[in-house]
Amino acid sequence: MILEYKYILIFLIIVLAVSMLVFYLGWALMFKVSYEDKLMGYECGFDPFGQARDEFDVRFYLVAILFLIFDLEITFLFPFSVSLISNTYISYNFMLLFLGILGIGLFYELKKGALDWT
Repeated sequence: MILEYKYILIFLIIVLAVSMLVFYLGWALMFKVSYEDKLMGYECGFDPFGQARDEFDVRFYLVAILFLIFDLEITFLFPFSVSLISNTYISYNFMLLFLGILGIGLFYELKKGALDWT
């Protein structure tokens, strides 16, 4: 039974070896010269202002939740749509339940005004 998995083990060893080779090759070839501007924190091309611990507006978190809602939706809808021929009515009902729960999350986001930036 172990012989059945030997190709997977060989593949994993090759993947680990190539990834370590690429990582260390990049590390060996990189420029190691540091200067003040390179070590400074980066904020969208502007000089940093304020403290890093300042409070964020709640809308940033709501947009992050909105992104997670749509990300989860795509993650589960793509395999569902690929296997559409072999799906049963039970799987359709579960997908409708899932989309309903995500719809509730979307309406919550709209109610809180996550998409209103005025």
